Amino acid sequence: MFDIGWSEILLIVIVAVVVIGPRELPAALRTAGRWIGQMRRVSNHFRAGVDAMIREAEMEEMEKKWAEQNARIMAEHPNTDLGEHEMTSLPDQKAEELGPENLASAAEGKPKPTASDEPENLLPEKKSGNEPELPLG
Repeated sequence: MFDIGWSEILLIVIVAVVVIGPRELPAALRTAGRWIGQMRRVSNHFRAGVDAMIREAEMEEMEKKWAEQNARIMAEHPNTDLGEHEMTSLPDQKAEELGPENLASAAEGKPKPTASDEPENLLPEKKSGNEPELPLG
């Protein structure tokens, strides 16, 4: 951070030992550590406040941008008639009675498929030859 080399640190330690003395040096280092910790807490608190102000300013800018885009889109598409897109109830049947496969056809007004609409013979055709047949039941 301050670009202090080992030679400078050694010089500071020697001056501290000479000026403060070896007996008072641990107490002085504890006091210096407390001051440094307090300065770090204050700087972190200040940084957090600045970051919060920056985020709020960015949010205000984004909200203005979104409001402008919304106004532009609303001006391009004024009062679209939604009458043809309204939801209606299903004819003569409740949605619970219908399965998911029949729900779409009922909404379109098509009749519900019955069993007679299904192909009657779903078994494969018998092959002629010497192939054995599996018993089905």
